[in-house]
Amino acid sequence: MQPFTTVTGPGVVLDRDNIDTDQLIPARFMKRSRTEGYGDQLLRDLRFDEDGEPDPAFPLNRLAEPPVLMVAGKNFGCGSSREAAVYALVDHGIRVVVAASFADIFRGNAGKNGLLTIALGDAERARLVRFVERERASAELGRLTIDLETQTIAGEGLETIEFDIDAGLKRRLLLGLDELSETLEDEPMITAFETRHFAERPWVVPANR
Repeated sequence: MQPFTTVTGPGVVLDRDNIDTDQLIPARFMKRSRTEGYGDQLLRDLRFDEDGEPDPAFPLNRLAEPPVLMVAGKNFGCGSSREAAVYALVDHGIRVVVAASFADIFRGNAGKNGLLTIALGDAERARLVRFVERERASAELGRLTIDLETQTIAGEGLETIEFDIDAGLKRRLLLGLDELSETLEDEPMITAFETRHFAERPWVVPANR
C-alpha cells in the first residue's frame, strides 16, 4: 500500500448524499483483475451518457487533471461491501474523500487501501466546497494540500481545516501498512512464541507434520 504523508492537487465536489458503491464502481466492471485498474470506471454511469460520451456537466469531467480530493454529502460509500469501490477512487488518483458521514464497511476498506476518509461538520465542509468551486473557476487559485501528519487541509485563500483520525489508522497510512503488514512487524516475537510453545507442548503437533 502506498504510504500517505502529504498530497497536493485539485479537488472536486459531488454535491449529493448516499453515493453508493454501485455508483462508484458498477458491478459489470468488477470482472477485471485488480492489476488492470478500476480508475477509468469510477462513477461510470454518472460520468458518461448512454452513448458512452462524457457528460460535460458532471464535475469529474470538468477538470483538466484528476483530483486528489473529493467532497461529498452524507452516507458516502453505502450499499454493498465491494472493496472495488475504493480501488476505483484510488486508481483514479483520489487519495482523500471528505464527507458528512461514511458507511462503516466502506470506511474500513478505505483505510486498508490507502484512501483517507475525513468526516467534517457542515460549516467546515461548506468552506471546503466554496474553495474547491472557486479553484475550478480560476486556475490561479492555490491547490489543496492534505497533510496527514498535522491532520490539516490547506490551500491558498482557505482557512486551514483540521480533522480527526484514529491514531492506529493514522500510523498505518503514514507507513503504508495494512493490518496484516502491521501484524508482521512483530514477526520475530511471533516466531519466538511459536518455537517456545511447540517445544513445551510437543503433543499438540501432529505426528506426520
